[in-house]
Amino acid sequence: MFVPCPHCQFLVAHHPQLRPLPDACPRCGRPLQETDDAGGDDAPPPAAAPDGSAAVEAVAVDPAAQDVPAIAEAASAATAVSTPGNSEPPPALQSPATSAPTRAPAPARDLARWRWPLVASLAALLVLQILLADRDRLAADPRWRPLMENVCALVRCDLQPWREPSAFSMLDRKVRPATPGTLRVDATFRNDARWAQPWPALQLALADADGRILGSGVFAPQQYLGQAPGTSLSPGQSAQVTFLVQEPAPGTVAFSFEFR
Repeated sequence: MFVPCPHCQFLVAHHPQLRPLPDACPRCGRPLQETDDAGGDDAPPPAAAPDGSAAVEAVAVDPAAQDVPAIAEAASAATAVSTPGNSEPPPALQSPATSAPTRAPAPARDLARWRWPLVASLAALLVLQILLADRDRLAADPRWRPLMENVCALVRCDLQPWREPSAFSMLDRKVRPATPGTLRVDATFRNDARWAQPWPALQLALADADGRILGSGVFAPQQYLGQAPGTSLSPGQSAQVTFLVQEPAPGTVAFSFEFR
């Protein structure tokens, strides 16, 4: 059992058979029992401990279950108990600070998924720039002409007109005197190219009976048409022209045409 000191309320372990009660308090050194003849009935009640702890009732201890060291440890633990009014609540558990959620980086597979389409787009853009920069030369090649027409139709660029003088075919031609010193030229030709062509320039050469060239001249479309043509000649389209030329010398009996 425990006996409280009447002066400092220190609990002193006491066992009737194993450990007799000492005369003085181990803590304050004052006697544990008052020598007043009046007995324990008139003794003042034990005062509260200076640290505010309440008096602890004596607990009966079974001698067979406890030994002296265990009793001493229990007494020391009992002195540390404080009253509910003065006890401080245990500190609340502080939850670890949570940082704001951060966006995880995109997985590598997402980057790889967009990498190749981007490379293909840049390569296509580079090819398109090359085609546009050299479109006039490529459009003059019959192998590249269809592609360049489709590209320019898509991006709305202009192509140089197709020119293939050898694709014009002369269908009919006549040269006869109109007035003294003037010859009338009649010519019918057709565009046999795959694409539309501008009106060609006509080169007319006049010769005598011996084959000597008496005169030659190149006539632009506005000269043999009388005005600038507003359209080109579509594939398979025929045209008939008539114009007058001055006879370079009498005795013209032969003539030839070339398209330029």
